[in-house]
Amino acid sequence: MMVEKPDTFEHAPLLREASAEMRILESAEIFRGASEIMIRHEGAIYRMKITRQGKLILNK
Repeated sequence: MMVEKPDTFEHAPLLREASAEMRILESAEIFRGASEIMIRHEGAIYRMKITRQGKLILNK
């Protein structure tokens, strides 16, 4: 089964009411030019990678 990706996301709800606790970080700030970073969460190490297609993958 094929699913078509929309060209725009005009139908998607907008984040108009971001709470004071909600932070939006730019991936460029996190990766700082690298294509892979390691994240420690509750003692476990995770790897986040930017793919050739520009997607993010998170692996434990």
